[in-house]
Amino acid sequence: MTVRFNTADVDGLKLFYREAGDKSRPTVLLLHGFPSASHMFRDLIPELAAHYHVVAPDLPGFGQSDMPARDQFDYTFDNLANVVDRFTEVVGLTKFALYIFDYGAPIGFRLAVKHPERVTAIVTQNGNTYLDGVSDAFAPVMAYWNEPSQANRDAIRGFLAPETTLFQYTHGVDDPSKVSPDGRNLDDFYLARPGNDEIQLDLLLNYQTNVPQFDVNQAYLREHQPPVLAIWGKNDPFFIPAGAEAFKRDVPQADIRFVESGHFALETHAAEIGAAMREFLGKHVG
Repeated sequence: MTVRFNTADVDGLKLFYREAGDKSRPTVLLLHGFPSASHMFRDLIPELAAHYHVVAPDLPGFGQSDMPARDQFDYTFDNLANVVDRFTEVVGLTKFALYIFDYGAPIGFRLAVKHPERVTAIVTQNGNTYLDGVSDAFAPVMAYWNEPSQANRDAIRGFLAPETTLFQYTHGVDDPSKVSPDGRNLDDFYLARPGNDEIQLDLLLNYQTNVPQFDVNQAYLREHQPPVLAIWGKNDPFFIPAGAEAFKRDVPQADIRFVESGHFALETHAAEIGAAMREFLGKHVG
């Protein structure tokens, strides 16, 4: 299994991506979340690459992709989705299954709504699109949505602190010593780049645009009935299990599973999640 580390020119924006597997096989597009990048899939890619063509980009402002200044790039979820949409075209992905996690969910669902014919299946790992799945941990962010003052913006800077990254990686894990420090330390490195804090705060403010999009996403699910595997770290403090179970309202055949982990479930359960994905994708996309 060989992973290649590439960059694509997406209308002048450099997007870094990891790629593995035979291009003639069905494609799985892995979309990361906050505050991570495609390195979060370092253990999952080997689980999939013998059977699938796997592509995992870093979003603009994350990881190894370009981080244009805020006055040169609009850091919104609509715009991130537009960039990923163009990325798929630039690298020649005409059909793909989606793996959506955290921020990857609103981005991936925008792609699916826009191009339902391209999406062969959806694997959501703590990737929410239901109010049922939103926990009280979002209260400070919601306060910022309701009153986007400088004081409320400063109040959520703690979301960018190393202590919060550590919490995201280890909360809900039975044994934190099972969680490698590599991923979270790399996340903290990227967060500490000059100007990245303001980019992340812009995205936290813009996340409110994803809430009205929930209805659109749910209508897409009801109309198109894509195969859905919701495999959730059940102890996630941000996106709670009810968000996984809610998929059955719109896709009754959805496969709902839980693993004994937290938000970053791949850190402890990549082999189990990879096996579930191979079983699921084998049934639905070959």
